[in-house]
Amino acid sequence: MKQEPEKKMTQTTLAKIVAILVQKIKEWPVPVVGIIANEAIDKPFEVLISTILSLRTKDKTTLEASLRLFKVARTPKAILNLDLKKLQDLIYPVSFFRNKAVSIQKTCSILIDKFQGMVPNNMDDLVALPGVGRKTANLVITLGFNDYGICVDTHVHRISNRWGLIKTKDADESELVLRKILPKKYWIKYNDWLVAFGQNLCQPVSPHCSLCPVEKYCPKIDVVHSR
Repeated sequence: MKQEPEKKMTQTTLAKIVAILVQKIKEWPVPVVGIIANEAIDKPFEVLISTILSLRTKDKTTLEASLRLFKVARTPKAILNLDLKKLQDLIYPVSFFRNKAVSIQKTCSILIDKFQGMVPNNMDDLVALPGVGRKTANLVITLGFNDYGICVDTHVHRISNRWGLIKTKDADESELVLRKILPKKYWIKYNDWLVAFGQNLCQPVSPHCSLCPVEKYCPKIDVVHSR
């Protein structure tokens, strides 16, 4: 049987999807780093630290660890004043908590020595920090500074490909392609929309297509089973 060619999503269709998700997202829980950002005193710093904690860690664990840490230490100086074992205990049981504690203290030291204790709003400076990749850096830029960046996590990568908006192999490639084709007005919020959508409906295996408000616009690329 001849396979149908994959459909590429148009900007018009994307705009319709975004309009629907902007309304639908109000029904879903806010992603964990967004919760931290909403309650933060120093938004760029707290987003940076909570995002480092979130890597390969469930949202509930990340939120609890972040709140425990920020209740005790909420600035680079305060975190550096913590004994390493104390910091490890505060962020446990996030994944790789021992390595993350070391990375966080090294990051705080760099922030104090090079940036007067402030988080830089610059991709090159951010990715030079220990434990910080492009995903974390973009989240700091978008959520921490409300500036233009495109944070691409597993949900953004998967769903953008599932829609036929892009055709890429990994998150870094997805970010570079999205920077070329995604309207800039969507950049800051794109991750928020797709993370919530991916966690609640458009899941990796057997997505809830029967409940999806944008199902009629989706070519379901690489979807084998759905509910």
